[in-house]
Amino acid sequence: MNTANKITLFRVVLIPVFVIVCYLEAPAAQWVALGVFIVASLSDFVDGYIARNYNQVTDFGKFLDPIADKLLVTAAMLIFVEQGRMPAWVLLCVIAREFAVSALRLVAVDNGRVIAAAWSGKVKTACTMVGICLMLAFRQWPVLDAAVNAIILVTTVYSGVEYFRKNRDVLNPGK
Repeated sequence: MNTANKITLFRVVLIPVFVIVCYLEAPAAQWVALGVFIVASLSDFVDGYIARNYNQVTDFGKFLDPIADKLLVTAAMLIFVEQGRMPAWVLLCVIAREFAVSALRLVAVDNGRVIAAAWSGKVKTACTMVGICLMLAFRQWPVLDAAVNAIILVTTVYSGVEYFRKNRDVLNPGK
């Protein structure tokens, strides 16, 4: 197993650690959860960098890396929904976008085409990660929660629409 894949597995292991820490009542738990989330988020960039720059791209990594990212974000957002800090429908929009874009990519691959990550998808990811970090750090700021929810929703919907608009021919290859 190469270094990039070990880092991805490390991120997967951090997800239940993050969730458990979020449920602890200890005064420092909020900051530990934030630290775990930041380390897990940064590990995504590190494993991607290592995989691309040191020729460590593998099918296992291509499979597990996006799943780990989605599980980490979904775990944090589920906790916010449970705490009443994020409406469930916002999380549903995020999950629906992820399923839809993943399905579009599968159809594209079946047609011999690869859909690369779009700029708007990178912005969405950055906004989501930073927003989650802010919500973990500042628990008692409802205005911040509302702003983060709005930013996550807008960037998620925009990037999803952009993926489908730019790649609509994948779904209609004969036209």
